[in-house]
Amino acid sequence: MKRTYYLFNPGRLSRKDNTLCFQPVDADGNEMPPKYLPVEGTDDLYIFGSLDANSALYNFLGKNDIPVHFFDYHENYSGSFMPRDYQLSGKLLLLQVNAHQSKEKRMTIARKFIEGAAFNMIRNLKYYQNRGKDTEPFITLMESYVSRIPDMNATDELMGIEGNIRLNYYEAFNLILQGFEMGERTKQPPQNEVNALISFGNMMCYSQCLRAIHQTPLSPVISFLHAPGERRYSLSLDLAEIFKPILVDRVIFKVINKREIRKEHFDSNLNRCLLNQKGKKIFITAFEERLNETIQHRSLKRNVSYKHLIKLECFKLIKHILEIEEYKPFKIWW
Repeated sequence: MKRTYYLFNPGRLSRKDNTLCFQPVDADGNEMPPKYLPVEGTDDLYIFGSLDANSALYNFLGKNDIPVHFFDYHENYSGSFMPRDYQLSGKLLLLQVNAHQSKEKRMTIARKFIEGAAFNMIRNLKYYQNRGKDTEPFITLMESYVSRIPDMNATDELMGIEGNIRLNYYEAFNLILQGFEMGERTKQPPQNEVNALISFGNMMCYSQCLRAIHQTPLSPVISFLHAPGERRYSLSLDLAEIFKPILVDRVIFKVINKREIRKEHFDSNLNRCLLNQKGKKIFITAFEERLNETIQHRSLKRNVSYKHLIKLECFKLIKHILEIEEYKPFKIWW
């Protein structure tokens, strides 16, 4: 089974026979023991430190279908090296563009993304309501916004509804989290611990969605809810809306309430708060466990991982674009 590797230290990545050799260096620039990663067992790489590599290495990664995701010191997603598209489909690309350009078709899909995201956020709150947390006022207000989704006729209106839903959702975090305050949602940079976890987790989810899209004939730059823009994979942002409550928020609740992540796992400066290296490793471990967790799929009648659910969502979207089957967003049913 292939796995994801996370490289936190700066260093050099090179090919050594049929393996990847990572030569890390410490904070003083001293070389540390090299790490060898089996190519056949590597799904993708996440780079959190400065990486030295050459074009031959990227050619090797491309031939072995190994993407590389880059993050800067401030936990911002910088970009990805994606191998050559093997799943290209001119027919699907034309239909995907047509679905984006048609206001009616685009709005149909965009509404579904918000509908699925809102349902999963509300489901999270209902989970804690059943465990003695008074989340009912937040649920009621969020459901009132959800009822307005069918009346929205423009993506900016939908994004406004989504913003109001998520604002109320985040306000409920203070009832759920133990020992940390949510406060106001802040990003670029996040200004407290919970915001730091949300921003970091959302980027991890975004990268997972990008990887899933790349394994299908979908184009990651043609989106429906978020506006396509320069140098961004906007369809990943669309899909991430559905999965952030399931993958990111549930992990945040777990690592905080089980005290796996504490105050000492953050670095706070004048106007920013970021996970330190130890904190990132703890969160990533919990996030990987969540991705690999399996559920009994109601339609397939077999166990599938959360990671595979993202790929299945891509195929559901493809069927909708091809007018084979109406797209229905993934919703938590348990």
